[in-house]
Amino acid sequence: MGKIFQEADFTALHENKEWVVKKNRGYYCIRDDGSLIGFKLANTHPMEKPWRMITAHSDSPTLQVKPLPVRTSKTTLQLCVEVYGGPLLSTWFDRDLGIGGRVSVLTEANSISTCIIDFNRSMAIIPSLAIHLDRNANQGQRIEKQKQLYPLFCQCFNKDFSLHEVLLQQIKKEYPGLSVCKIMGFELFCYDTNPPQLVGLNDDYIAAGRLDNLVSCFVGVKALLKEDTADNSLFLCSNHEEIGSASFAGAKGNFLSTVLERLMPNVALKSRLLHDSYLLSLDNAHAAHPNFPEKNDPEHFPLLNKGPVIKYNANQRYATTSKTAALYKILAEELSIPIQEFVMNNDIPCGSTIGPIAATKLGIQTVDVGIPSLGMHSIRETIGSQDPFMLYETIAYFYTRPTLP
Repeated sequence: MGKIFQEADFTALHENKEWVVKKNRGYYCIRDDGSLIGFKLANTHPMEKPWRMITAHSDSPTLQVKPLPVRTSKTTLQLCVEVYGGPLLSTWFDRDLGIGGRVSVLTEANSISTCIIDFNRSMAIIPSLAIHLDRNANQGQRIEKQKQLYPLFCQCFNKDFSLHEVLLQQIKKEYPGLSVCKIMGFELFCYDTNPPQLVGLNDDYIAAGRLDNLVSCFVGVKALLKEDTADNSLFLCSNHEEIGSASFAGAKGNFLSTVLERLMPNVALKSRLLHDSYLLSLDNAHAAHPNFPEKNDPEHFPLLNKGPVIKYNANQRYATTSKTAALYKILAEELSIPIQEFVMNNDIPCGSTIGPIAATKLGIQTVDVGIPSLGMHSIRETIGSQDPFMLYETIAYFYTRPTLP
């Protein structure tokens, strides 16, 4: 996302430096490699204009490599992994897994540097136990995370094998100008290497890993790049939503609030402007599954390719109110884009997202919206191929409509 903003002539800002920002220009700031804020100030009198904000999250449920990363079983070297978030674990078996993430290193200059790496190929796999050895495999057995989630990494006859050496070689490949003494730590994650695909007779669907919530990140970035944005416009992509958002880079942290303080140092003025501001919280919604229609509330039945979904919850697990929903409905109606509405089945607990957190911390009116999806938190999720563009059109219009209703 930073590269996309950079190519669009946005200026990079850093939290440990002074900021000089000008109207009619774009800026972006990255915190801890996993969260990003991009913004543009209004062309005229920005300190008198409210904010139009959009949020999404960058992380997805996955398997994270542990600090002591390998174990040996006979001659098989396996990765030791920990479950990150709430993945649908059954979908992680028999998949070609890539490895990528962040590595912290000590350089020859005796300083700490961080490197984002991606082996960019299949590096591991978690084989299922053959049905011949487990005749009850199709009877819905519980997955024992500590026993079963050890991806095969390599056949190793060398007892002195070190993953750190593998990481050093990859860093030399990706950062040839960096002189590294040793690996100090890492946050490495597994992911499905199978590329996204259009699926269906008429390319009806998109199947891909991490659609929750990278599809919202993508349309959010693209919308902010529109040239004719009206009020002050901001996009936040936050890390660690899948594990509760309570982190240095998460939505419960102070990233957004400190950025806004820099842009609006006058506390009273900031309060007035935020009171008149709006936030669209983007996160995927649950489409009605054709094999399990009973899992949805029968009157709230989102379908693929029928438009974005407004999400409601009486207990404020989503931040939508009648007023904020009305705002989004007007935007969609003016563009002739269909909308759908969703509440959870009363017998199933409701998840949450960044919307209620931002609404609480900032005191900003918020609506939760998302693309309907199937297989949420699977290693490979499914959405309608028409829905992302419909969401993009509505949020781009949210940024560019001369005045909000």
